[in-house]
Amino acid sequence: MSISSSAVLVELNISVWTANKLDKGATDSVLASNSASSGSAQVRKNLMAGTNKRKNISDYAAKARLYHNQTTLSWSDKGARLLPTSLFLDYKQNMNAYQSNMTTMIDDFYANYADLIDLAKHHMGDLFNPYDYPSIEELRSKFGFRLVFSPLPEGGDFRLDIPKADMDELGEQYESAFKDRLKDAMREPWEKLHKSLTHISEKLTEEDGDDVDEKTKKRYHDTLITNAQDLCGLLTHLNITKDPKLEEARRSLELTMLGVDIDAIKESVDVRSSVKAKVDDILKKFDW
Repeated sequence: MSISSSAVLVELNISVWTANKLDKGATDSVLASNSASSGSAQVRKNLMAGTNKRKNISDYAAKARLYHNQTTLSWSDKGARLLPTSLFLDYKQNMNAYQSNMTTMIDDFYANYADLIDLAKHHMGDLFNPYDYPSIEELRSKFGFRLVFSPLPEGGDFRLDIPKADMDELGEQYESAFKDRLKDAMREPWEKLHKSLTHISEKLTEEDGDDVDEKTKKRYHDTLITNAQDLCGLLTHLNITKDPKLEEARRSLELTMLGVDIDAIKESVDVRSSVKAKVDDILKKFDW
């Protein structure tokens, strides 16, 4: 099946300075004071103690990676992932925003770096060592945001000066690997759907007994419905091979959640039972 027009390869590389360093002297002191053997413990210093500026950058980078992983499918061991072309414009716009915002945060970090070191000195006490800190020039190499798009090759175009029999063998190996990668990639939408259905079913399972502890009583939130609806929308893009079974399962969940009201879920056992029964039917119908 040709999918070269249905997806592209995208590779995301984000780097963030860890601001974390092993203190061997403090480690030795802790081990000695506790009569512990070498390797039993470590003292790692937070070089940016007293501020969340670096952590905020790291957290924001994690959000970008999460979005990247949610909207793409696994492909190669090196990090390239499969992006449906139907999501390309939205993906590119969102990733550009992530990159722009992260660059602003990093530039602010650079501008305040000297002050942040002074703040860390105040918080770290005797653990502070000015030689632990990279220069601003070195620091710039520790942050990065790189996004690379490339077309999805479907045939082995090796262009090597080797015998035809060997070229044919390489081509066959590539085609086999391509099919395996595509099969693995298309497992992800099924797994996302199965996870969502299982979560809904478990959430809507009634608890035994009349006297349910308030601390353990189930709470129902809008996300029970909206997460499933969002997934149904995403799966229309991730189904790059147009798998009819996946579309049938996706559509079944979409119809199940259509018109479902969270207040009704909270208040009515019958509504919860009805939705759960439909979800369980979907789980039983397909070979996950």
